[in-house]
Amino acid sequence: MEEYLGKRQKLIIEDRTRRVDKNTTYKLSPEEHRADEILRRIRKEEGETIWGKEQLHSSEQLFPGMEFLTARDTILSTKVYDMLSHMPKGGLLHLHLGLVVRIDKLLQLGLQYRAMHVRVSAPLTASTLSAVQPVFRALPEEQWTTHTSLTDPLYTPGSWVPLQAARRNFSAALGGPDGFDRWATDWMIINPSEAYGTHNSPDKIWAKFGAAAAVSAGMIFYFPLWIEYVREVFLSSVEDGISYVEPRFMFGVKYMIGADGKEDVPHRAWLRAYEQVIAEVKATVAARGHGNGNGGATRTFLGSKIIYSVMRDMSCAEMDWHLDNCLALTREFPHLIAGFDLVGHEDSLRPLVYYAAPFLRSLERQRESGRAFPFVFHAGETLGDGSAADMNLYDAILLGTKRIGHG
Repeated sequence: MEEYLGKRQKLIIEDRTRRVDKNTTYKLSPEEHRADEILRRIRKEEGETIWGKEQLHSSEQLFPGMEFLTARDTILSTKVYDMLSHMPKGGLLHLHLGLVVRIDKLLQLGLQYRAMHVRVSAPLTASTLSAVQPVFRALPEEQWTTHTSLTDPLYTPGSWVPLQAARRNFSAALGGPDGFDRWATDWMIINPSEAYGTHNSPDKIWAKFGAAAAVSAGMIFYFPLWIEYVREVFLSSVEDGISYVEPRFMFGVKYMIGADGKEDVPHRAWLRAYEQVIAEVKATVAARGHGNGNGGATRTFLGSKIIYSVMRDMSCAEMDWHLDNCLALTREFPHLIAGFDLVGHEDSLRPLVYYAAPFLRSLERQRESGRAFPFVFHAGETLGDGSAADMNLYDAILLGTKRIGHG
């Protein structure tokens, strides 16, 4: 038995020396060891008292690893989450800029602008709220309307209504302004019943995901709002203890809508504004010079870069244009462009090999120009085995991807 236990301990040590965190785990200070012990103890206690406790008054049994959206409120109430929320996190290298800010905050931002309008394609009633989605857009002043309500019986489907008026005059029978908020935000999120019920397959959840992103994009691609949105991304990240963010953002849209309501704000202007917001947030965070006010560690903001992203559904000619455009922006903003990626449902859209020729041409142009940007491809995010999406992993590696998202 002694020999067996010796072999067992040797195997455990061998395994732990291969862990990715081995260089930090074995070099903890006495204070860090104490903190580690406290966190492990609390985690064990909550594993028994929260996640392992029989739910006498609920049909939902809590357990470790359960569906996130179902468990979210419970997670937020735990001591472990509270401790982690105060800890510094370093950098966040995989996020999609248009999907970061809380939806209620995005709606608040939209309501600040008189240019922001909303319309629907069919009458809104109690029975159609979940089927009729809002469409948001900022309009030039000469196109602003005097319509006052989406729920008025005289409303003509497809007509624009000022967002502020649409919320203010939302039918009392549908909940009034609060009902408007619930209806609008429900179209921009994925709730548990959708994620684990009505849309619980890759194709269905991707369809819902795309629809939600399209609704919010109607507000996000209004340039004045986008600037404040980016600021909120940075500030909320800092509040979470994140010091550096590297989001993907959609450059497939070549122009944002400007303050005058005209769709003419080019990519260069986006990056200039992004750079300015970085500087402003750095100054804001530095001026605070303290923690988050809740006993947390001192917050810092080191900056941000952006990953130029496009949908994997365009032609090779369009991809050539975007790769050239990314190179031009990299020359002008080398400190802001972190890479290039394709986004979208890999199973239903085009595989990386479809764009191999544009990618190879771009790599050659980069070598000739002496300025390069890395590929950071999503690749292999699929349940398929040997499918075109599964094969994306091989192409990503051959094309020299710096990182692989969801592979």
